[in-house]
Amino acid sequence: MHPLLTQQQIDDYQTRGVTVIRGLFADHVAKLRAGVEANMAAPGPYASENEKEGESGRFFDDYCNWQRIPEFEAVIRESPAAEVAAELMRSQTVQLFHDHVLVKEPGTSLATPWHTDGPYYFVEGQQNVSFWAPLDPVTEATLRMVPGSHKWEKPVLPMRWVKEEAYFPNIEDYMPVPDPEAEGMEIAGWEMEPGDAVAFNYGILHGARGNTSPTRRRAFSLRLVGDDARYVERPGRTSPPFPDHDMQPGQKLREDWFPTIFPR
Repeated sequence: MHPLLTQQQIDDYQTRGVTVIRGLFADHVAKLRAGVEANMAAPGPYASENEKEGESGRFFDDYCNWQRIPEFEAVIRESPAAEVAAELMRSQTVQLFHDHVLVKEPGTSLATPWHTDGPYYFVEGQQNVSFWAPLDPVTEATLRMVPGSHKWEKPVLPMRWVKEEAYFPNIEDYMPVPDPEAEGMEIAGWEMEPGDAVAFNYGILHGARGNTSPTRRRAFSLRLVGDDARYVERPGRTSPPFPDHDMQPGQKLREDWFPTIFPR
């Protein structure tokens, strides 16, 4: 077992779909911050400013940049994240799915709405993990999630964050986005230091408040998959889209695009 992990954390991940890993990227914070600055200075084709009328501040996000930002690739390959992911997922292998940067500047009012990641992706399987690692101390702007929501009978309807409309047309296949506070659900969240990471299943309902603090809230997310991950078709363009991937339903994700970064 990796020294950053306990058996309780692995058990929590398997049953509740979420746990926190203190210090997962502690030795790589400066490199990740440099990568975020490079990303913001030269955004990729999927970058978004998440601008919404009536909201203040700046909420920048971008994904799928590890191949062009060397700091991200170095951290993905050199940090213990892949080995920890294998333990959490109980998987023999770990494939890289994608990276994601989310920056809320001071005074950003826009919240990250409640959502689950899985319905946006073209991958299915129980062995998956997303690491969300703040690069600044977080209290109110930390990630919040509903433990156990990855085991709900129906997936949560994916929405377009700013437009507040359904991402796919067949909404009957999904459950409406819940309001965890109004419905009295358990909400987990942690005050975190730079380099800590929340690990959560792609099916976990999560969101984050705006950043009303006087300091930035930079976060680096890393999405990984395990042995049972397979390509699945969705009823529309996925996010990330990965155009022209040429994969067929039921196929393992192609290694040349989604490299194995940890084998046991």
